[in-house]
Amino acid sequence: MENYPAPAAERSLAPAAEDLEALCAAVHPAVERTGAELEKRYYERLAEEALGPRWPGGKPPAEAQALLDDVQGELEHLHQTSRALAQSYQSVVGLEDELSARVRDVRKSRDRRWYALNPPANAGIDLEERRTGHFAQGINIYKILLVCIVGSFAGVIIEMMWAYARYGVIESRRGLVYGPFNLLYGAGAVFLTLTLYKYRNKGRIWSFLGGFIVGSVLEYACSWAQEMLLGSRSWDYSNIPLNLNGRICFTYSVFWGILGIVWIKDLYPRMAKWILKIPNKVGKPLTWALTVFMIINVIVSCVAVGRWASRREGVLPSNSFWEFIDQRFPDGRMERIFANMSFGDET
Repeated sequence: MENYPAPAAERSLAPAAEDLEALCAAVHPAVERTGAELEKRYYERLAEEALGPRWPGGKPPAEAQALLDDVQGELEHLHQTSRALAQSYQSVVGLEDELSARVRDVRKSRDRRWYALNPPANAGIDLEERRTGHFAQGINIYKILLVCIVGSFAGVIIEMMWAYARYGVIESRRGLVYGPFNLLYGAGAVFLTLTLYKYRNKGRIWSFLGGFIVGSVLEYACSWAQEMLLGSRSWDYSNIPLNLNGRICFTYSVFWGILGIVWIKDLYPRMAKWILKIPNKVGKPLTWALTVFMIINVIVSCVAVGRWASRREGVLPSNSFWEFIDQRFPDGRMERIFANMSFGDET
């Protein structure tokens, strides 16, 4: 990406937040003056009214009612002011958070050493996508499809490496019959991208919360859908503390939160940078070809798993099609592909 130095005129401009700082600095003295004026106008009068005689029938006389009306008007103004200040505070904190995150991302992206291959800044990816008019700009349909496909592949590879490092065995973590793909990871990558994209240039806390919530909801939904549709489960957290129906647990939800940070701050910009290298003429047809392959892969996988479950129940093939499925996807092959899949009849 080309770097364009800022013009001298821009470098000599006063800080954009200087006027805002001066304006906010004047707020506290104004609050102090307002407080002194309220005390002068109302506090003694209200105290005198409190010490006065009881109101006839519980209804204040005209003079007291006028005082209460004036105070109510002041309260409404203070309420509106407090709301405006709260909104302004949130906006200023957001500005500070975003500018700080952008500076941090720039420093990190420029400090590229052989032992620290830091990711590109999200802001730099955004700028290059706009300048080149890239086919996968922003989070359009092409970007989402590519994120899903790459995430499905990368998730399987990473989990296989993790299982090998932890248990010393290479075990299949696939979720489809053709290729090292698992749509859970692809769907997770898509949902994380859609949820966290607007926070890509903000602080990490938003990425963590988004990943925590989205990952937990997605994992629960996928587990429930698999059990309802196929009668099987690929994971069960029943033995882990703070779990919900064995489908999700607090520990892995925290991992999803951490993944949210790693994804939008590290993995997504790396992926987006590689996607930027795909020419526009090649990108669109390639994306659709891979999408068609994945759709066929999903359909065949569902058919194969459904037939596998039927075979476990002793159901014989009813026609030549199911005989072909039995020959093409026997139990041994299915067990190798879906090493962690369990069915409802297992104890």
